[in-house]
Amino acid sequence: MNYCSQCGNPVRFAIPEGDDRPRFQCDACGTIHYQNPRIVAGTLPVSGSRVLLCRRAIAPRKGFWTLPAGFMENGETVEQAALRETREEASAVVDAPSLYTLISLPHIDQVYMIFRGELDGGYAAGPESLEVALFEESEIPWGELAFPTIERTLRHFFSDRVHGHFPLHSGQIGLEERERFFGSA
Repeated sequence: MNYCSQCGNPVRFAIPEGDDRPRFQCDACGTIHYQNPRIVAGTLPVSGSRVLLCRRAIAPRKGFWTLPAGFMENGETVEQAALRETREEASAVVDAPSLYTLISLPHIDQVYMIFRGELDGGYAAGPESLEVALFEESEIPWGELAFPTIERTLRHFFSDRVHGHFPLHSGQIGLEERERFFGSA
């Protein structure tokens, strides 16, 4: 950030009085510009023993498989964002969504929130997907998954499915794990 969005004057990056971390500050109008993590909301649509995946039509990771997910918009709940992204990317509806994975990525300032639910009806590729398909566990294109958050969510699901119990999984993916994942793709 170079200029204040309130008054247009230059900003500086320093620790504001009473704070504990650097922020962009405008000395002209006194505005402190807080930057917070972005929320990625999505679903894990389940149909019988299969899960729905989308092949990305956009960067980053165009051509790789993912769960339907995207950035939360202002004015919506996380669940609304997850269901909207599922409609947009897979033309699909998920019934009875429940929060399933909560994964922090502090090195890129993102938080993934994936809801598990039953696929209700059909599906088709939306404008951000090249194709969508249902996969059995043995058919998952593990080496072609777009992001480590998606791989982790799927591994939790297939492990939990054995016991029929789907607790909330919370964790983080650090820079080293992210680099290992992208090094394999």
